[in-house]
Amino acid sequence: MAVKMGVSEPVRRQSSVRLPIPRGNPFHSIKFFVLCHGFLQLSQLMVSGYLKSTISTVEKRFGLTSQTSGMVSSLNEIGNTVFIVFVSYFGSCVHRPRLIGCGGLLVCLATFLMAMPHFLMDSYQYDQTVTGGNMTMANDICQDSSAYRLLRSGKCGADTRTSEQRMLYLLVLGQLLLGIGSVPIQPFGISYIDDFASEQNSPMYLAILFAVSVLGPGFGFVLGFAMLRFFVDLNKVSPDEMNLEPNDPRWVGAWWLGFLVAGTCVALSSVPYFFFPRELTKEVARDLPSPDPAGKSLFSELKSSQVETQKLSLLQFIKKFPFILWRTLRNPVYLLVVLGQVSMSAVISGLAVFMGKFLEKQFTLTASFANLMLGGVTIPGIVIGTIVGGAIMRRLKITMRGAVVMCVVCILVCAGLTSPLLHLGCSTQSIAGINSDLNTSTRTLSPTILLPCSQNCSCDPQAFNPVCASTGLEFVSPCLAGCKSISFTTAQGRVQNYTDCSCLGPGEWATPGTCGAGCSHLLMPFMLLLTLMGFTASLSQTPSFILVLRSVKPQDKSFAIGIQYMLFRALAWLPGPILYGRVIDKTCIHWETKCGEQTACRYYDLDRFRIRYMGVQVLFECGALICFFAASYFVTKRHNRRS
Repeated sequence: MAVKMGVSEPVRRQSSVRLPIPRGNPFHSIKFFVLCHGFLQLSQLMVSGYLKSTISTVEKRFGLTSQTSGMVSSLNEIGNTVFIVFVSYFGSCVHRPRLIGCGGLLVCLATFLMAMPHFLMDSYQYDQTVTGGNMTMANDICQDSSAYRLLRSGKCGADTRTSEQRMLYLLVLGQLLLGIGSVPIQPFGISYIDDFASEQNSPMYLAILFAVSVLGPGFGFVLGFAMLRFFVDLNKVSPDEMNLEPNDPRWVGAWWLGFLVAGTCVALSSVPYFFFPRELTKEVARDLPSPDPAGKSLFSELKSSQVETQKLSLLQFIKKFPFILWRTLRNPVYLLVVLGQVSMSAVISGLAVFMGKFLEKQFTLTASFANLMLGGVTIPGIVIGTIVGGAIMRRLKITMRGAVVMCVVCILVCAGLTSPLLHLGCSTQSIAGINSDLNTSTRTLSPTILLPCSQNCSCDPQAFNPVCASTGLEFVSPCLAGCKSISFTTAQGRVQNYTDCSCLGPGEWATPGTCGAGCSHLLMPFMLLLTLMGFTASLSQTPSFILVLRSVKPQDKSFAIGIQYMLFRALAWLPGPILYGRVIDKTCIHWETKCGEQTACRYYDLDRFRIRYMGVQVLFECGALICFFAASYFVTKRHNRRS
């Protein structure tokens, strides 16, 4: 499983001048640079992980389909892909630490920009029975006259929907700037460390950064868990006016607050880079054991390939680019391994963006708790798998043949663990007028629900205030259930239940909130299989990376790595979330509408959601398995020819 990293390391200036080290100045220490870079990289990737953790919340707040939210989440790949080529080539002509700092500040600006729509938009409007805590004024219940119809504060004005779409443009712009700002951070950081760290310490420093690159998104999901427990308008609405709980389907968490926290971390971690010099004195490691020969050879080959690239002028590089590209892509081992990695990256793109939403809908979880499951359980499993995979490669001194066999076995086990997830779930609860007849005259995908038993209640057909009847049947609103009476809790003055409902039998009542799918008992088995799937898939990361490096000519290694990560972005991380979003939208059975326009989905066919969402992941895993099987054939053929 390929972890989303930077592309090829930029060409670096080589200096023969030994600079004196000012004693006591931390900005002339490569160890302090590694510390700062780890913090910046962690903060930057935390922003990316946090955005993915808020996808379902952003969909509710802005009224987006899953396909649109998937597109927004992948837009940072566009800015990153477009500018990485120029940054990588001109890296030898700039002050790398300062450019890293500028990139960090741009990421900070992008993060604050993504939080800005909250401060420019009106307060979040939702359908409610009691307005402003006033128990004497009840809305959204069955009334005989249309004069008592629910007064939805979200009435359509001329620019209501247009205003929300304009706010969405700020998110889009922020994502594009986020991709551009993150371009210099990882490539320049890696090259700066490898230039001035000792040969003994350089692999250790780089391993720390690789570990941070996996932990960063995990911290983003944990931050999502903390922030989404707060109401979106905590700075606009007093607690007395808020009648929602986090487990209410109308709840929208403070999605914007995490961007402010993460952006502040990025800003603080960017400042030190403006005090690092352009060049450091080469670190001298004393009393350390000799580096591993295989690792030393690997770094030597990478450096030699960068030196070869450095000898080319820009014009020469442009002229030779098609020939180098053709020579690299016609290498069957390289091409098949990279396509296998792209397939696994597509699996990860779907997991990262929409798994939180899947857990929310399938197991009736809050958005914050779903993020805790991913950031606290699944992602640590992926980190451990990456470390264990590297340790196995080093301890057993696995060759290319062994590496490709290890990849095949890991992905085969991963597909085997994913397959049971297709069936580990529950069907959608019964919802009157949507998937349960109840003598309804309209049982279609239309957003308007009309029930004969409540046709005289003057209900707003677009209202969304779910209630669960004592019979286990869910209604989209208490008015559609024909409820005329309300019982309040004495402590907080909130609705306790609805009674005297024309769509229910004598003595039956309804309580606020959704009935849920009743799948909570399957959550732990699902998370166990999901974590084991991520663990086994990540075991193949190191061997697949070694296969890429060993399958091309030494002078093409840097270029091959660059093409590898470009393909990751172009074929997996950019279109992947859009594809998954499209698949998810096809399973919707009831859409929300605003001003006559279809917006976010309210109810899904959970069986189709689960089978299609997990099925796409199984298909990508099978594609990766086929690629690595084919690569093993060519690796064996090459080995036999050499023997």
